[in-house]
Amino acid sequence: MGRLTTHVLDAAHGCPGSDLKVELFRVEGAHLELLTTVQTNSDGRCDAPVLQGDDYRTGVYQLHFHAGDYYRARGVKLANQAFLDVVVLRFGVDAEQEHYHVPLLISPYSYSTYRGS
Repeated sequence: MGRLTTHVLDAAHGCPGSDLKVELFRVEGAHLELLTTVQTNSDGRCDAPVLQGDDYRTGVYQLHFHAGDYYRARGVKLANQAFLDVVVLRFGVDAEQEHYHVPLLISPYSYSTYRGS
């Protein structure tokens, strides 16, 4: 069965990005449909796939990672307009029966991602 998972690693502190808010949207043209909102656990992962079952289908999706709130909660002093407040990753899912894993490596001023396994 296909599923979408994610996790967050905090490069600035060398630890998992725990208690970070993540939202998943399905993109339909110019419209974003919010599918779920989750918080990462102490390992920077979600306790369950963010998308699976009948909702998991071919399409375009966006993950919104609330990095600014995460760093503020950790006591990091950010500018009023944080450079990376919400990291938005837009990606396509082509194969309904595959596992898509989208990890995020963040710091207050950079991020990277890839399709993991």
